[in-house]
Amino acid sequence: MEISHELFVGFSKSFGLFYLIALSVGITLYAFWPSLKGRFDKAAKSILNDEDGPCR
Repeated sequence: MEISHELFVGFSKSFGLFYLIALSVGITLYAFWPSLKGRFDKAAKSILNDEDGPCR
């Protein structure tokens, strides 16, 4: 069985599409996971906690 260029390109595009969809779903689930809310809130506020006054 010979693999044609069109078959290989179609497989590559399909695999890439499903890979990116799975990666996006995984990142979204990680970002909205309830037990990580405290960590993300702390990271968002940590920038503001370091400022005692205006920058010199």
